[in-house]
Amino acid sequence: MDEDETLIDTGEDDARPGTDPRIKASMQELIKHGYLEEAHKPVLFRTAVTYEATINNALEPLDFSLRIDTHRGIALLVLLPPEESENDEWKHPMVRRQRLTLEQSILVALLREAFLLHEQEKGIGQATAKLAVEDLLPKFLTYLPDSGSDNRNQSRLNTILDQLKTHGIVSEIDKHNEITIRPLIVHLANADSLKSLLETFLTHAETE
Repeated sequence: MDEDETLIDTGEDDARPGTDPRIKASMQELIKHGYLEEAHKPVLFRTAVTYEATINNALEPLDFSLRIDTHRGIALLVLLPPEESENDEWKHPMVRRQRLTLEQSILVALLREAFLLHEQEKGIGQATAKLAVEDLLPKFLTYLPDSGSDNRNQSRLNTILDQLKTHGIVSEIDKHNEITIRPLIVHLANADSLKSLLETFLTHAETE
């Protein structure tokens, strides 16, 4: 028997149990999107919670770790830079960093504030955080120049919301002209940096 025949042999002696399909599906979703939301993928989310240790063991060689927020129903991948690396510019070969624009950052800060206020009023994970776009627009214009046109202002806001939707931060604008702020925003955004950004712009606006 030559080498090729050995490689393609599919006899019973070579049959080995693979990764549990449930774990594999959960990991594939995590690697594809970077997060799992219980509201949208309940089965995969529960699998991630149940097999957290197993998934973390599989992710460790890739310098990833699984972080689970059961209260908000979100599981996400976080990077674990190599301990021996002292280079702040270290980049994971499987991750492409995407920097937010200034307008996107300001909107993320406002959305995060709205989400946390919602949690204070309703409780963490107790209700969907919805926000009317018409209520968001004047807050947004507090930090950025008014174009002088209501239509242009609205279009500008809608465009940025659509951009943030691809990051899993908000939903599409629904028929009631509302968006759902998704729990990922709590873990995706640096609270101190966003607060500082808003304070800086507000101070600048007041001195003009």
